[in-house]
Amino acid sequence: MAAAKAKVAVIGSFAVGLTMRAERFPVAGETLLGTDFDMGPGGKGSNQAIGAARLGADTSLLVKIGDDQFGDMALDIYKEEGVSDEHVIRTPERNTGVGFITLNQAGENFIVLDMGANELLTPQEVSAAKDAIAGAQVAMTVLEIPVETATAGMRLAREEGVTTILNPAPAPKAGLPDELLANVDVLTPNQTELRILLGLPPGDAIDSLDAARQLQARGVASVAVTRAARGALLVPSEGQPEEIPGIEVNVVDTTGAGDAFNAALGVALAEGQSLSEAVHFAVVAGALACTKLGVIPALSDRAAVEARL
Repeated sequence: MAAAKAKVAVIGSFAVGLTMRAERFPVAGETLLGTDFDMGPGGKGSNQAIGAARLGADTSLLVKIGDDQFGDMALDIYKEEGVSDEHVIRTPERNTGVGFITLNQAGENFIVLDMGANELLTPQEVSAAKDAIAGAQVAMTVLEIPVETATAGMRLAREEGVTTILNPAPAPKAGLPDELLANVDVLTPNQTELRILLGLPPGDAIDSLDAARQLQARGVASVAVTRAARGALLVPSEGQPEEIPGIEVNVVDTTGAGDAFNAALGVALAEGQSLSEAVHFAVVAGALACTKLGVIPALSDRAAVEARL
């Protein structure tokens, strides 16, 4: 679709996910028998970088991992998937990030994370990766790293004229600093994260459009709210809001849907697609990611996404 290969820079996170399926989520003190155990690479930033590479982008990743066997797993998959590891930093100070994921029979997930070395990624290391960020059309970040580091990444990208995407996950209850929000071209919360960012309960009855407008008033340019099977609500910086419908799929595991959405959004914008076109593309990628167990196996290639557009 694009004349030149898109370049996407991700300032992100890596964690190994250990996944198991149970009939339902356990309650405190209860032991359930599970099935379908899987262990594989994850972390929102890493997933998004791999997803972008599979969709055809030239992708770089700034991430910090431990000097352990899970860190080796990260380097192996970046080599396999064609993600540049020039700015992958190893440290003996903390373990590589790890997450424990339980799925119920509906494919819903319950996740506990120890982000480990991700918490040590610094703004100074963002500055050291300036060439990779400045050389991209789109820079993306997540909140599995320190907020000040994510802020530094978005600020540097903006200074270099690079389009910025913030996936605000996990959403901090304390909210986000205005400096970070003011350097975001596209904010991509789900409906729960959208409310948490405003200091509201996750299930608050506020209209999502009103909530997005409040974040825009604090400096965000555009907001794309992911809404699971309902697709996405796009609230652009200019023009009218748009409800972008989802597509029908057989849901097996929703764990990687948000990462697939963000990866596709970044690639499409890097290729020069309009924001509306990019969100349509991203909705399809996010839906297809729900059709397989595990995040990395579920990230689609370009042909699969275009076939459902």
